[in-house]
Amino acid sequence: MSIERRILEIDSAVVRYDRLTAVDHLSLAVFEGETLGLVGESGCGKTSLAKALVGLVPLRGGQIRVQGIDAQASEARKRGWLAARIQLLFQDPVASLSPRLSVRRLLQEPLKIRGVMGPETWREIEKFVAQLGLALNLLERYPHQLSGGQARRVSLVRALAMRPRIIVADEPTAGLDLSVQGEMLNLLAKIQRELGLTYIVVSHNLNVVGRITDRVAVMYLGQIVEIGATRRVFDGPAHHYSAALLAANPVLDPARRSKRIVLKGELPSPLNPPSGCRFHTRCPAAQPICSRMAPELRELATGHRVACHFPRL
Repeated sequence: MSIERRILEIDSAVVRYDRLTAVDHLSLAVFEGETLGLVGESGCGKTSLAKALVGLVPLRGGQIRVQGIDAQASEARKRGWLAARIQLLFQDPVASLSPRLSVRRLLQEPLKIRGVMGPETWREIEKFVAQLGLALNLLERYPHQLSGGQARRVSLVRALAMRPRIIVADEPTAGLDLSVQGEMLNLLAKIQRELGLTYIVVSHNLNVVGRITDRVAVMYLGQIVEIGATRRVFDGPAHHYSAALLAANPVLDPARRSKRIVLKGELPSPLNPPSGCRFHTRCPAAQPICSRMAPELRELATGHRVACHFPRL
């Protein structure tokens, strides 16, 4: 993996729904060919960020640049430029597929919209279908006739048909049996190697994130509190929230289990987040400055940054 070239840059992005700010001045760079994980509790803004990346929700502030080009620019959106470079795999694959269209028509539709549908293009789609272990007779089925694993593979084929450089996978293994989860992860890794793709994986499953990602970003109430190489963050989290999140993750190996960290208080409402550090109301190491001043992401080691006044050492 080369991390020399930034393929995606997020600069002070804000995603807001009426009074709720789901993503609050978040900045992040994604490097070409890597797999970046986004983790955090439900409601922290992961899925809102994923939708903003593909243009499904507008930014209320900041900028997203894909290959150096402003993804929110009207010309880029009008020409379908963004859809040809970044695709989203939805958390519920069946719900993302129109129940009125067969799998064949579902795969043809985006190509027709772009005006690139033809015999050669369709042969390439059939090649993807075969590579993902799907029988060609499945093309005549409808979404309700697919299993969860088949629906995810169809969604992946549809995304690959656009020849994107980046795929955002929202909970790519949710609802799948453990054996099918492993097959899906192996499949994603194989496709990444063959096509040179960049992945952003949004997941609650820390075991999945720990297995397939190169770096991980931990989110809390719309902001990144820690980011770094996955192994470094998992083995030695610097932020107290990251430590609590990882300690709550079930681990089969007794030698790798850590003492559970019980956080005090309830998760604050995103409608009215705490002042200063947003985690200070639950943090075991909070000091008076934490309620007054929001910490900035600062580098602890090469590529490892944390937003905390008193990080874990």
